[in-house]
Amino acid sequence: MIIQTKYHGEVEVQESEALYFERGIPGFPEEKSFYVLPLSEDGIFLILQSAVSSSIAFIIANPFHFFKDYDFVLDDSIQKGLELVTADDVSVYSILTVEEPFKKTTANLQAPLVMNRKNNKAKQVILNDSKFHTKHRIFPEDVSEKG
Repeated sequence: MIIQTKYHGEVEVQESEALYFERGIPGFPEEKSFYVLPLSEDGIFLILQSAVSSSIAFIIANPFHFFKDYDFVLDDSIQKGLELVTADDVSVYSILTVEEPFKKTTANLQAPLVMNRKNNKAKQVILNDSKFHTKHRIFPEDVSEKG
């Protein structure tokens, strides 16, 4: 199947690889089907592309690549809704806010994207942990940038 994308034009995708967000993504409740596409050759940065609306695409990354101590517990209701059985079933991504210069780019650790790799069900989970915010810089801040 061919979809129109925001960053890559027309792309061929496999329908079986579509992620399904039962209630959409906050702010986009009608957008329920997405594909994860590569953005960078190293595989660190990806695109979460709507299957329907070419203009709706988010830059995402695995938060554990940048934040080694990132950790949270999913509520039982979320685990059941996504039909998660083992930790191996889970993929986690963060939506990035790309800034200029790129070194100021931030990750939303308060609302990770949680995906079941086996059945492609997905959900953006809002964490109620005060240590996580919507903007965590993914690259260390330079001393010259402070104060």
